[in-house]
Amino acid sequence: MTHVLIIGSGISGMACAVRCAERGLRVTLASPFPSERSQSVMAAGGINAVLPEGEPGDSVASHIEDTLKGGCDLGGERAVTGLCEHGGEILRYLERIGTVFSVDKQGRPLRRAFGGQSHKRTYYCGASTGKQIVSALVMEARRFEAAGLIERRLWCCFHSALIRDGVCHGALLFDEARGGLEAVTADAVVIATGGQNALFGKTTGSTQCDGYAAGKLFMQGAELKNLEFIQYHPTTLQTPQKRMLISEAARGEGGRLFVKENGHNVYFMEEKYGPGGNLMTRDVISREIDALGCDVFLDISFLGKDVIDQRLPEVRDLCAKYAGIDVTREPIPVQPSVHFFMGGLAVHLNHETNLRNLFAVGECASMYHGANRLGGNSLLAAIYSGHVAADEIAGRKEEAPTHPDFSGELEREKARLAESRDTQSQFPVMYLRDMLAETMQKRLGIVRDEANLTKGLEDIDYYLSIAGRLNYDASVMPYFNYSLTAILTLARATVTCALSRRESRGAHWRSDFPETDEAYRAATIIKYDGGKYSVRLDEERAYES
Repeated sequence: MTHVLIIGSGISGMACAVRCAERGLRVTLASPFPSERSQSVMAAGGINAVLPEGEPGDSVASHIEDTLKGGCDLGGERAVTGLCEHGGEILRYLERIGTVFSVDKQGRPLRRAFGGQSHKRTYYCGASTGKQIVSALVMEARRFEAAGLIERRLWCCFHSALIRDGVCHGALLFDEARGGLEAVTADAVVIATGGQNALFGKTTGSTQCDGYAAGKLFMQGAELKNLEFIQYHPTTLQTPQKRMLISEAARGEGGRLFVKENGHNVYFMEEKYGPGGNLMTRDVISREIDALGCDVFLDISFLGKDVIDQRLPEVRDLCAKYAGIDVTREPIPVQPSVHFFMGGLAVHLNHETNLRNLFAVGECASMYHGANRLGGNSLLAAIYSGHVAADEIAGRKEEAPTHPDFSGELEREKARLAESRDTQSQFPVMYLRDMLAETMQKRLGIVRDEANLTKGLEDIDYYLSIAGRLNYDASVMPYFNYSLTAILTLARATVTCALSRRESRGAHWRSDFPETDEAYRAATIIKYDGGKYSVRLDEERAYES
């Protein structure tokens, strides 16, 4: 029986695991924390789909057009078509396994408007859609766990892939409860580790998603794609711990952005873009807020307590708990924050990377969103990509490969980790991580230019030079020690991609190149070879054909 190792147990990883089990494959689902603690539970607004009973005039073709347009024509038509065509099927699947969607008095699922979309097609579970989907998938995974097809391994972290001659044969996992580092062979490995929030410090996402897996695989030969496209969500609430997401659902229900001028509220998005201004794409609104350079507020108080309690209870509770704001009476102070990464591991239509038998799904894979993701498409892509990868693995008729002996690599890495534990560092690992976050926030913001990006590269090169000479602190969990260099390498690759794209498109905006250039209507592919970073524009979109 084919053995599939899946790294990451959020929605995309679980969707892949359940689909593999349905196809009779044996799955090991490895993650450092339970699914209930994954970033997926933070997904608030909803999931996009076109159903026969949806808004009159809506169609799958319209969903495809909106997605391609929102992604500034970098999403790949074949990929986006597959995603949108399966929206209705995926929604019905989620209902079938127990996802409880919000419904009207007749029991029909409710829809809300989301930015950049021509119709209301975002179905939701209050403002906790991700949490509901995670709960349903957890129950499915446990059902297959009881049948012996899924083994869930918690409290273990990805270390590196087991690769020979361009073929992936499994992974090294760090599991302190089982004695440290362990080699796990598999006929296919699926990476489902989310985005790279920790590169930027305080974001709307979980710092569990630190980009380490992508950075390490990059150093092992996997190509990365479109790293420069980083989505800033326009409405977040700043707290000492992190940026709390004020869901796009608030604007989807009618919320209005404004600034205060001479004692009056100025609804700047509506003044510039008309009645639908508050539902422009996230990159547009974030740039408008950034350009204002003053305090911006989101008002939902006029919706009334009943509507807020029914449709936006999480927004209500979040503002009350973290800022003492009664949203039924007061506006919410908001500002943009890093939220989603359109770039990641480059994958083919079947979600396989350039390394044989190594797949990537969910946010860590760059495929459907192009230069800017539409809200509601990420949950759809998480489930769809997991299903696509599972179907590809299950459909391969070739005999299971004979795995090489990786005992030598395992012992060498064990010795290296043991040696690093016996020393103390003048600079703690987390100190360098904080320095990196400060650099990325400052140099790779909503609006970029060559001078800032070049300075960012210089800073990261300095951090890399320190990381190579550090004696690591024995009190720090080994994962934080061994992960540092790969995280810094991913950060450098991201800034390199941003420097190479000398135009403005979607979430990548260059003040020194403010126009969109047709010469750059292509994916950015970056490769690592012995410390060298090489970038190319993939005009043929080989990964999507």
